[in-house]
Amino acid sequence: MAKGTLRICEKGHSYYKSSDCPVCPVCEQEKKPQSGFLSRLGAPARRALANAGIDSPEKLALHTEKEILTLHGMGPSSLPVLRAVLKESNLAFRTGS
Repeated sequence: MAKGTLRICEKGHSYYKSSDCPVCPVCEQEKKPQSGFLSRLGAPARRALANAGIDSPEKLALHTEKEILTLHGMGPSSLPVLRAVLKESNLAFRTGS
């Protein structure tokens, strides 16, 4: 038996959700980039960066780790991935406040 409530998104996808989160998992999977640094992150972290206008390692490097962690949907488990992305681009998080 499925857990949660059956829902149908605007595109007609059927899915079960046990929380109040309105995000359709099928739509989220379709949005997942196939390449680039955002493809290495989970959906909440991708949405957090996208909502902040961060779509490249260069834009990511303009922020401190603390600033990134304040974004809704960003968790500490994403930081190692983001550090690796920056290192691969010879960049680093901004230091200081």
